[in-house]
Amino acid sequence: MKTSRASAAVAAVIISVLAQVSEGKSCFCDLRNTGLTFPADRLQNVLNDASDCTHSITSQRMTDVDILLDQLHYRLQQLQDDVTQLEREDDGELYGAVSLRIIEIELAEVLDILARLNTTNIDHQRLRSGSSAKLQRMSEEMKALVKFDRSLVVQKQQENQRLTKELAQCQAELQVTPAPPFIPPPGNCPHGHLLNVTGPRTYTLTEYGTSYTYGAWGRDPKPPAGMEDWYWLVVLTSSSVYSNYVRQYSSHSALIVGVSAGYVTIAASNPTTNTIQGPNVVLYGGALYYGCYNSPNLCRFNMTSRTITTVTLPNAGYNSKFNFCHLDSCYGYTDIDATTDESGLWVVYSNADNYGNVVLSEVEPSSPPTLINTWRTSLHKRTITNTFMACGVLYATRYVSKEIEEIFYAFDTVTGKERYDLRLQLKKMSTNIQSLNYNPLDQMLYAFSDAYVVSYQVIFG
Repeated sequence: MKTSRASAAVAAVIISVLAQVSEGKSCFCDLRNTGLTFPADRLQNVLNDASDCTHSITSQRMTDVDILLDQLHYRLQQLQDDVTQLEREDDGELYGAVSLRIIEIELAEVLDILARLNTTNIDHQRLRSGSSAKLQRMSEEMKALVKFDRSLVVQKQQENQRLTKELAQCQAELQVTPAPPFIPPPGNCPHGHLLNVTGPRTYTLTEYGTSYTYGAWGRDPKPPAGMEDWYWLVVLTSSSVYSNYVRQYSSHSALIVGVSAGYVTIAASNPTTNTIQGPNVVLYGGALYYGCYNSPNLCRFNMTSRTITTVTLPNAGYNSKFNFCHLDSCYGYTDIDATTDESGLWVVYSNADNYGNVVLSEVEPSSPPTLINTWRTSLHKRTITNTFMACGVLYATRYVSKEIEEIFYAFDTVTGKERYDLRLQLKKMSTNIQSLNYNPLDQMLYAFSDAYVVSYQVIFG
């Protein structure tokens, strides 16, 4: 009954309004908002504070202290060594005076680093204090602004953000390189199949800058005691072809900031019989393995005794006869590629006997080194850009674009089977990758790319 009366009243009002309009009169509706006006300026202030925090707190600023501490540690160690040497060898004459001057300079450098470290700490404390205050203020302000959210706008925005994040994760998962079809596991591999490569994890210039684009770097998979965390670097400083020394770094941070723990000289000048030729170098068991200058030999340089022994690779090409290549160009003097994996030491090369196709030999890392087993493949060496070993399987890469390199080939040394359909992509930071080494200790790929050192994480499963 009440519903019919209300409907009748509404109908009467509509008829009355229509009548007034038909008589030339106007009908107005006065709408008044009795709620609170949303303070957009306060929300803008919160957004401004958030933007300030984002721009002031950067990863670079957070690593400033670590870099300075690495430099300080190195300088103090050097200062201690020089003082010890002076106490032991001071002759009270010219040598002592020169040594004191060197120590004075080193002490000044230590004081300078301490001053910069103190300034950086003060800046970080000021930044931390200011950021904490801003975060507290933003939190309180956002809680106060929620009461204006009559239409649940904030709740909807939070829900949209959650859905957007889930969508991005889903899209990222769809773009991940799918696992290759199931094949029998490679021999004695504790990790399973190689499924993907992620990264880069590291991307930085060396202390040499951009002048030298060929080289190699990494970690020793079988390091001497006390050098488990050390890194090595070889840069071809002579015509991008030769090198005669190895730089060593006591940590990853030391390599990034260019604080070398010293270098080991292989030969007095370039090039000589035992000079490093080509960028495909690897350190294994405290010895450096590389292609010998102007010969089909694999050199072994003992980093401790400074002795060199060699093994001849049967009829192997050298002096850019069988390089790694892509359609635009070839990487010079990449005939011989030393590499490591969980099984030990390997060398990749080619010869006319195998029609320029890849030949793989397992190497006994003795002095002199010897070849244990050899496999011939159907993969032509000039059609690939790099190779590496992992769990007894040889992998090869090819150039796809300036941004992408692809792991497309695998040769299983246990079954003797080859595959050309892997399609695992490497995201490049520079156009070329001059060398590529796998380390079984951390399952990382170490690449030297147009003067930059780059690393990637290998995913097994």
